[in-house]
Amino acid sequence: MAAERGTAAEALVGQVVLPGDLLLLPAHYDEDAEGERLRLSAGTAPQGRLLCGPGLRRSGAGLLVTKCGLLRHRPAGGGAYWVDSQQKRYVPVKGDHVIGIVTAKAGDVFRLDVGGSEPASLSYLAFEGATKRNRPNVQVGDLIYGQFVVANKDMEPEMVCIDSSGKSNGMGIIGQDGFLFKVSLGLIRKLLAPKCEIIQELSQLYPFELVLGMNGRIWVKAKTVQQTLIIVNILEACEYMTPQQRKQALAKLSGN
Repeated sequence: MAAERGTAAEALVGQVVLPGDLLLLPAHYDEDAEGERLRLSAGTAPQGRLLCGPGLRRSGAGLLVTKCGLLRHRPAGGGAYWVDSQQKRYVPVKGDHVIGIVTAKAGDVFRLDVGGSEPASLSYLAFEGATKRNRPNVQVGDLIYGQFVVANKDMEPEMVCIDSSGKSNGMGIIGQDGFLFKVSLGLIRKLLAPKCEIIQELSQLYPFELVLGMNGRIWVKAKTVQQTLIIVNILEACEYMTPQQRKQALAKLSGN
């Protein structure tokens, strides 16, 4: 049960929060006949919409924590709060870019395993330049990098491989070569962060191709199989290594 009085969200950023904790947004208390009621301050209204990310849900004028982890905050725009945890099971979210595995063809729709509770659907027309005559060559077992346009608890997840302008923008069928593996969702968010040190350090070791899916899947392809496996092992281990340990491991590999 959440307490009647919560804690200011800004004060808990970077700290561990537990399910049931109530986070108060920038506001003041206004006494009235019904007692204390949280109201957003008119003078500090954000310029944009405040986003409630994974691990949180709205509760009145505050945010209720629904899973254990570290509270994160992005102040850009209206701002966003979310809980960063070591969750392994992926829940589809609209706008997420993920790696799916084609499991079946059902008429004009492909079924993809995205690591969620149910498969996602992908229309053959959701590719750049696709028409009824010019269909994409998608086979069962292919890897698809796409984006969710529909993702909620009441509807089947739906993916596309084009952006709002109809361009692929890097999405589509991933090459047959390479290596696909799975990591925690927390590590994926760390790797997708702007100017990620891990990616920058690996790029100095070997040239390679990398595709990161928000569903915890990573596809890697280097010049040789040995280099590919080395990068895979480093990415899997970096979740449990300190920055200093990672730098030492990379230094040994570059020295060889």
